[in-house]
Amino acid sequence: MFDSKALIRSLPEEPGVYRMLAADGQVLYVGKAKVLKKRVASYFQKTSLSPRIRLMVGQVASVEVTATRSEAEALILENNLIKSLAPKFNILFRDDKSYPYIELSADAAPRIAFHRGSFDKGARYFGPFPNAQAVRESIHLLQRVFLLRTCENPVYQNRSRPCLLHQIRRCSAPCVGLISEKDYAADVRLAELFLKGRHGEVIDRLTEAMQAEADRLQYEKAAALRDQIRSLQNVLHRQYVESAREDDVDIVAAVAERGLLVINHAMVRGGRHLGDKAHFPQNAQECAPEDALQAFLEQHYADHPAPPRILLNCAVQGDSEATLALATGHAVSLLQPRNEMERAWLAMAERNARHAIEAQAMQKSNAEGRLERLREALGASETLHRIECFDISHTMGEATVASCVICVDGAMKNGEYRRYNIAGITPGDDYAAMRQALMRRYEKVAAGEGVRPDLILIDGGKGQVGAAREVLAELGLADLPAVGVAKGEERKPGLETLLLPNAEKPLNLQANDPALHLIQQIRDEAHRFAIAGHRARRAKVRNRSTLEDVPGVGPARRKRLLAQFGGLQGVRAATVDDLCRVEGISRKLAEQIYNQLH
Repeated sequence: MFDSKALIRSLPEEPGVYRMLAADGQVLYVGKAKVLKKRVASYFQKTSLSPRIRLMVGQVASVEVTATRSEAEALILENNLIKSLAPKFNILFRDDKSYPYIELSADAAPRIAFHRGSFDKGARYFGPFPNAQAVRESIHLLQRVFLLRTCENPVYQNRSRPCLLHQIRRCSAPCVGLISEKDYAADVRLAELFLKGRHGEVIDRLTEAMQAEADRLQYEKAAALRDQIRSLQNVLHRQYVESAREDDVDIVAAVAERGLLVINHAMVRGGRHLGDKAHFPQNAQECAPEDALQAFLEQHYADHPAPPRILLNCAVQGDSEATLALATGHAVSLLQPRNEMERAWLAMAERNARHAIEAQAMQKSNAEGRLERLREALGASETLHRIECFDISHTMGEATVASCVICVDGAMKNGEYRRYNIAGITPGDDYAAMRQALMRRYEKVAAGEGVRPDLILIDGGKGQVGAAREVLAELGLADLPAVGVAKGEERKPGLETLLLPNAEKPLNLQANDPALHLIQQIRDEAHRFAIAGHRARRAKVRNRSTLEDVPGVGPARRKRLLAQFGGLQGVRAATVDDLCRVEGISRKLAEQIYNQLH
C-alpha cells in the first residue's frame, strides 16, 4: 500500500518537479512546485480535489521528486518531462515547432522569406505568426513597400538582368546593382522596424527622406517615397481590428462546448491583428477551461516568445504571471479586457474558438461515419481503430523507398509515419520491396513491442498483397487483415478494386461510398509520402559527386579539379598526366582518380 504520510515526511522544502507513478511504473502526472513538500502534500490532504485529480490520486503507487536550484529550473524541467513522457493526466498541447516566421537572411543583400523549422546562424527571424497567410500577407506588403528580394541565392547570384519582379515594382534589383548596398541596407532596416511593430517610426523616417529629396529637387525620388508612405498607410488602416496604439498583445480564449475543449490563440503585433490558431489539448476530458488555459500558457510560452500583455477570457489560478516571467525572462501581465478594442479582440477569439469546435465536431462525425461504413463494407466485426497503409516508390528501380502512413479514428497521424529505404533487392522488384518494408515494420509487433493495427492497406495488386500476407504469416500475424487497393481502369479515382483476404472476388465500391473515400484519402497520403521520400533519396544520390568517393580528394582539391577541367565530364576525359598538372594532385592520387572514374 502507498503510504502518503511517509512520503510527505521525506520530501524536501525546496523547489523542484514531482512525478506521480502508477503500480506498473507508468507516469500519471508531472508537476512543478515552489516547495515540493507543501505541493505534493496538498494532493493527499485536501478534500476539495476535482473528480479528475481524485481519480489520478487513487491510482498513485509512488512519487518521485527532483529538487532544483530555483523555480525557473523546475519550470524548464517540468516542460521537458511533459513532452517526453506525455503523462495521461497532464493536459497536453502538441509541441508545435512549425509556427511560421519571416526570415531576413544573413546575405550581403538580405532576402526576405517564409520560414519554418530551425533557425540559421546569422539570419534574423520575426514571429511567430499564427498562420501562413499572415506571413505571406506581410511579405507581400514588405515587397510592395520596401522592394526587398525574395529569390533564392542560386537565382540571385546568376542574374544578368532584372527579373519580372523588378519590372512590376516588387524588387529593387540588387542582383544587378540597380540599387546601392547602402540604400538596400536602409530599406532592410526599415523593414526590420516595421516587423518589430514600430510602424510610426517607419513612416516618420520615410517622410523625412521624402522631404529631403524634395529639398534637393529630386522630385522623382520624392514621389517614389510618397507612394511608399501611402501604400504603407493604406495597408495599416485595412485591418480586421485596429488599435490606435502600436500594441503587442496575445489573446487567449478557452471555450468548452459539445464535449470538446479548445484554446484559441490570437496575436496582435504593432496594433495589427495577425489572425489566430485553435489548439485542441489531449487528456482534457472533464477538464475545466481555466485549467486548460493555464496549461497552455505554461507549455506554449516555454517555447515561444511572449508579449508584455496577454488577454484571457477567464482567470487562472496560482501565480501564473510569475511563472511566465521565469519562462520568458521579462514581466508578463495576464489581464481581462479593459476597453472596447480589447473586448472586440477577445470576443473574436471566443467566436473563432466556437467555429473551431463546430468544425472539429463535424469532422469527427464524418470520420466516425466513414469508419463505420468501411467496417461494414469489409465485414469486420470490430471498429477499425487503427489503419496502416504501405506504398512503394522508385524510378526504374532507383532509390526505392517504402512508406507507411497511419490513420487513427479517421485522422491521419503524421508523427507516426515511417519511411524505409529499401536495399539488397533486385531493382524494380516491388514484391521484394513490400516484403522488406512489412518485415521491418511488423517484427516488433510480433515481438509484442509495437502497436498492432486493425487493418493493413497495401497500395498494389495481387502480387504486392500476396507478398504482404506471406510476411504476416511468417511473423505469426496471419490474423491481421491485409487489403489490397488496386488501381482501376486508366487509374481513375473511384474505380479502385479492393482485394480482400479469403474472398473469391474483389470488392468494387461505388464512387460516392464514404468507405472508398476514406481508403482513397489514406492511399493517396501513403503515395505522397513515398514519392517525397523517393525524390529526396534520389536527389541526394544524384547531387553527390563521384570524386567524393576518392580517398584524399577533399573539397579544396575537388574544387580545383572541377575548375581546371570545366566540370566532372572534363575530369573524366582527362588522362593521368593531365590530372597530375593540377595543384595538389600527385601521380598516385591521379591514378586513383582515373581508376575511380573509369
